[in-house]
Amino acid sequence: MARSLWSGTISFGLVSVPVRMVGATESKELRFHFLDKKDLQPIGYDKVRRDTGKHVDSDDIVRGFEVEKGRFVPLEDEDLDRLDVELTKTIDICDFVDLDEIDPIYFRKAYYLLPQDGAEKPYRLLVRALDETGKVAIAKIVIRNKQHLAAVRAANGVLVLETMYYADEVREPEKVEGGGQLRKPEVEMAKSLVENLSAKFDPAKYDDTYRKELLELLQAKAEGEPLPEPREDTGGEVVDLMAALRESVERTQKKKSGGRKRARKAS
Repeated sequence: MARSLWSGTISFGLVSVPVRMVGATESKELRFHFLDKKDLQPIGYDKVRRDTGKHVDSDDIVRGFEVEKGRFVPLEDEDLDRLDVELTKTIDICDFVDLDEIDPIYFRKAYYLLPQDGAEKPYRLLVRALDETGKVAIAKIVIRNKQHLAAVRAANGVLVLETMYYADEVREPEKVEGGGQLRKPEVEMAKSLVENLSAKFDPAKYDDTYRKELLELLQAKAEGEPLPEPREDTGGEVVDLMAALRESVERTQKKKSGGRKRARKAS
């Protein structure tokens, strides 16, 4: 059973649903160590004072906030207990919205919300209501001393909470201009390419090929096996845009028609 990261209550209207939060994702990123170049022994991480460079034990370290330049205020655990319990232990639903109204740029990290003992029925009721209305709950939750905006949705019979960025945390992009006018044939050809490469989303279809190749290279290096020659970056090649689009469309059409033929033979 996954470790509970947070426990509290989902609150909407006069309804309260006790839940616990567990991680919905995990990173498969390869973790590297810092080593001494002379003998490849691991280098530890030492916490030192910035002014003297002297080591400080973990027991002597506290969290603090810089209220003004060079002036800090410590934050103790008992200070957090002074805050409104409802604020820190409640997922407070503000609105229900359509999922397609939310730009994916706002999403941060996903968690599963599971019912606490005895809360299974109201939990299932909320899952059913969200599932049948197609709505997503926009809520606020405090995790690790930060209030997050969050989206709560139903997925595969459970609740998923995804923390979100606030509007003022999302930067406005720079405008992209120049490069000449887009011609209608170019646009139509680009749309055809998009259509030919379209498919239903299947997350199991994609894997981290870079991580796999890097792990294989490290294992080969550890065994003293010959390694491939480093690849040179040839740089961006200037191509005829329309010619590249046309060739891409032709290739994807052939690939698509080939897939249909194999499917008919299999059936």
